[in-house]
Amino acid sequence: MDIDRELLLKSFVSETGEGLAQMEEALLELESHPEDAELVNTVFRVVHTFKGNAGIFELRHAQEFAHALEDLLDKIRARELSFSPDVTDVLLASMDVLRTFTAAAAAGKDAATAKSQKLLQQMKEELEAAAPAAKHEPEGASEPAANAADKAKPAPTATAARTLRVDVQKLDRLLDLTGEIAIARGRTARLLESREQVSIDELAIAHDAETTLQAELQELVMKVRMVPVGPLFRQYQRTVRDLARELGKTVNLQIEGGEVEVDTSVVEHLRDPMLHMVRNALDHGIERPEQRRKAGKPPAGTITLRARHEAGNISIEVEDDGAGLDRARILDAAKTRGIAVDPILTDHEVYQLVFESGLSTTAHVSNFSGRGVGMDVVRRNVQALRGSVSVSSRPGRGSTVHLRFPLTLAIIEGFGVDVGENTYVIPLDQVVECVELPVEQRDLDYGAGVLQLRGEPVPYLQLRDYFQLSGGRGARQNVVVVQHDNKRAGLVVDTLHGATQTVIKPLAHLFKDVPGVSSSAILSSGQVALILDVSTLLRAVIAEQAHAVE
Repeated sequence: MDIDRELLLKSFVSETGEGLAQMEEALLELESHPEDAELVNTVFRVVHTFKGNAGIFELRHAQEFAHALEDLLDKIRARELSFSPDVTDVLLASMDVLRTFTAAAAAGKDAATAKSQKLLQQMKEELEAAAPAAKHEPEGASEPAANAADKAKPAPTATAARTLRVDVQKLDRLLDLTGEIAIARGRTARLLESREQVSIDELAIAHDAETTLQAELQELVMKVRMVPVGPLFRQYQRTVRDLARELGKTVNLQIEGGEVEVDTSVVEHLRDPMLHMVRNALDHGIERPEQRRKAGKPPAGTITLRARHEAGNISIEVEDDGAGLDRARILDAAKTRGIAVDPILTDHEVYQLVFESGLSTTAHVSNFSGRGVGMDVVRRNVQALRGSVSVSSRPGRGSTVHLRFPLTLAIIEGFGVDVGENTYVIPLDQVVECVELPVEQRDLDYGAGVLQLRGEPVPYLQLRDYFQLSGGRGARQNVVVVQHDNKRAGLVVDTLHGATQTVIKPLAHLFKDVPGVSSSAILSSGQVALILDVSTLLRAVIAEQAHAVE
């Protein structure tokens, strides 16, 4: 493929993704406000732009489909065709076909599909049922549409593409900072190479100036990677609309904190968990209209997606005003799955069982639930973000799933430790405290045991034995007490290095299947260290203690 054409095609795919996201939002809004002409114009602009771009790349089938869609939208704009739920279904399905054409174009293809042909026929039938309207030529839009297109201001959206739109001012500042850092390094080098006596204070000042600039550069790079969560949240409007109709429910989606920004990689990791939680709230949480009326609730249920900053982390909640969780059904489902359950568990502890693999409180299997995989997927995805997930509920009032994770996945505040000649990093926000391991507990089989910490038993694990490292234990051994999901355990190490900030790197192929390791990092010394997966290690400690009790 010609390089210029390939670059233009990439731009077409990216812009089309943003345009179709706008189109979806406008179509869903039109269901509630069918009289809003500007929303119709928004949809028309997107389709017209798509048709023009398809013509540039000689995508005949895509262009033909978009032209038929324009004809249908023209009838709606002229109020010769009402904006009914059936018409909305056709338009949303047509938007999906445009996405399919876009994906095919990215692969260098242009072909009609069975779905596109079926929709062309449906659009033809809708047009024939409507009153006659003046046809517009394929080559151009009507004057009002063209004027409206000039005024269009596409909203930023987070797409799956590995590209970001960046404010030019931020790029200018990045360029300025690289120049300032080069000057600062040059000053430090001249001081070090100077034959004259250089004071420690002069070197310290030069070093501090360089460190300050590097910190600003790092912060700016992190900001460049940040995107608002609003576009991600709005993607689920379509899910709520379609699934609610299929389930015979009436549900509104509310979004709070859509302006909150997170790292773009976090957004990508959240797509599947958010989808599972929204579907779960729709299927399990929100009741049918007649049930809600009997319970004294409005017939339409509400799902709220909420985001906010919380002590250097991001908190996301998926809340519904449905029936809430049923303690008895969860316990019955856990017993059916063979999950050991303490009968004196609190309600909060029982509710967390919904994250267990295979657990479902639904008796029948449907397209949406019944296999017990949804919330387990949520937990695994959130833990991959070094985050935590929990659920709270009020019977008859609804449930809320709480997610909490770091602002960025690119940098980690860690706690460095050594085991033999190996260095590891433990996420600092999961470190509670460090204590010395008593001498009498250093030679236990497999290095597992229980430490009494201020009267509280804390199970621990020897990392040397867990990772099967060679070499003898040091003269002093330390226990790093870690916490995840309200569970505590100790990790026994040889040496403590303290807090450190490191850049996260993907794991080499050799370590990808090693349990207890999540990623790697390059330390300031240039040494590569493995970042520990605290949740996996905690499960290993708990499993070892359960085995010891047996």
